Amino acid sequence: PHPPIMDTPLLVGTTSPSSGAAAGTRRRALRVRVASAAALLAASALLATLLLRASNSASGAALRSPLRSSAAPAQTSVRMQGMRNLLRRAPAHLFPAANHPAASPSMSLLKRGSLLRSLSGAARAYAEGPGGGQRVRFAPSPTGSLHVGGARTALYNWLIAQKEDASKFVLRIEDTDVARSTKESEQSVIGDLDWLGLKWDEGPFRQSERGDIYKEMAQKLVDAGHAYPCFSTEEELEAAKAKAVAEGKNPKYDGKWRDADPELVEKMLADGVPHTYRFKVPSGAVVKIEDKVRGTVSWDAEATLGDFILLRSTGIPVYNFCVAVDDALMGISTVVRAEEHLTNTLRQVLILEALGYKPPEYAHLSLILGQDKQKLSKRHGATSVTQFKEEGFLPEAMINYLSLLGWNEGTEQEIYTVPELVEKFALERVIKSPAVFDMEKLRWVNSQHIRALAPEELQALVTPFFEKATPALPTSPEFIREATKMCQQRMELLTDAPTITRDALGHPLSETLETAEAKKLVEGDDSFNEFAAAVVSDFEDGKMPMPGQAENFEGDFKKWTKELGKKTGRKGKQLFMPLRLLLTGRMQGPEVPNQLLLSEAAGKEFGSKVLEDRIANVRTAFSLTPVAH
Repeated sequence: PHPPIMDTPLLVGTTSPSSGAAAGTRRRALRVRVASAAALLAASALLATLLLRASNSASGAALRSPLRSSAAPAQTSVRMQGMRNLLRRAPAHLFPAANHPAASPSMSLLKRGSLLRSLSGAARAYAEGPGGGQRVRFAPSPTGSLHVGGARTALYNWLIAQKEDASKFVLRIEDTDVARSTKESEQSVIGDLDWLGLKWDEGPFRQSERGDIYKEMAQKLVDAGHAYPCFSTEEELEAAKAKAVAEGKNPKYDGKWRDADPELVEKMLADGVPHTYRFKVPSGAVVKIEDKVRGTVSWDAEATLGDFILLRSTGIPVYNFCVAVDDALMGISTVVRAEEHLTNTLRQVLILEALGYKPPEYAHLSLILGQDKQKLSKRHGATSVTQFKEEGFLPEAMINYLSLLGWNEGTEQEIYTVPELVEKFALERVIKSPAVFDMEKLRWVNSQHIRALAPEELQALVTPFFEKATPALPTSPEFIREATKMCQQRMELLTDAPTITRDALGHPLSETLETAEAKKLVEGDDSFNEFAAAVVSDFEDGKMPMPGQAENFEGDFKKWTKELGKKTGRKGKQLFMPLRLLLTGRMQGPEVPNQLLLSEAAGKEFGSKVLEDRIANVRTAFSLTPVAH
């Protein structure tokens, strides 16, 4: 159940026990050794990280160097000398097998540290043994923002890892595309994962820091006859490709250097002729996987591929080689990723099998489409997690909606909390047909999560949006508390709160009276002016409850409205609609007493008398004369 590294098990120099009392004894002995090594492993991994950071230039040089060269020595401070000595001793305790690369006396300190760091996750996976939980990974390329598809992939992997305490979610940064990868993008992706609450258990591991590991594994393939140096020039490759296309053949590598004369190869290497390293695709090889989403998938490897490149002439490893090596050394048990990576599986499985590893299980997720059934892209609007965050979506709502893009538990339920998703999510319920991204549905899901928040929690979330609102709004805790209370049931986004609040603070009575809806209300009511006069009279007589003065304003306002209805002979919509129009200046909006409380809070902050101003607007609009006292 546990794949070998360099033809030996990860922590011991003999094959993994499989049955019987001896197997149990060896398993117990293994666990004792792992326990005794745990502290040393942790310290070694920490030092490896420090050494790598302290010698970025050396690591970069190693990645670009020829296959057989070693990295430049790490330059470390005197303060790190004690930990350096500890790291030098670590391989003897953790990797006693004589033919393991970490036991090589000639291996550089930097290389040992990098190897230890990369093997830490696999070491724990091996020590846990069968039933030790799933090990899954999210492996973004830092070439842009984290988009919807990547966020869903990360979420599904994270949900799998939450099923058991022993399961682990690994974060790996696949940054070997030097021209496009940036630290800014990496930090953006990490920040988005953190905002979504998708906490990783191990990592982030960076492929750019693991060049020596890939070279060691490439050398293993060369030594075993699974890879070879190729001296074909770009011109030769292009000519061969053009010839194959002209003949109607699959334009794959023609194998010119596959079985070249060893003496010629050695001479070319000695002369420093530029070369790549290619994987030797086995004759007649067929790769077959049981994809957890797509079912059985198989490839005729020889017909599909030519011998493909593992290391470029610059010494930089290619994507598929790095992925295969990392999945093996990190002990990944299930690879959950987008279906666009399905074709990569062929190369990766061939590499894994050649290195002696059992491939992980695979699950390739369907595409996410826009409403026009085309692949989701920027032309469909917001697609990155950062954009959704800035537009006022909640991380819990994003998690909820993303989970539904390809998965359903078989019920009509659409709103889930994160704990509910952890409990109910299963890869077996993920469908292979494409999912359609529906922005309106996402907004609705977000509104449901907003309504479920405690008022004080929502207040904290909307406060930053009030603080940067333009034009400026009051930002006192009292004002935002009243605004939150008023807006909560009407919001779809956090950014809606300032907009709804600004509308509620206005009193556009004269403008509204020009609309067809308001004209129908006023002109169709023969006693509307008398009703308006009654409202003004109650205000001037002190009968209308005043926000900020009554202990229970909402209750008092409700009672006053009922009395007003009796006095004017109105009830229902005939009472409430005219009253809303007069006091808010609008035909629709939040509850009237909530708007008045908000206006009072704004008046305190701005030093104005909002309700008095509204009554004055009513007098003007309906030509009412102030009552003499």
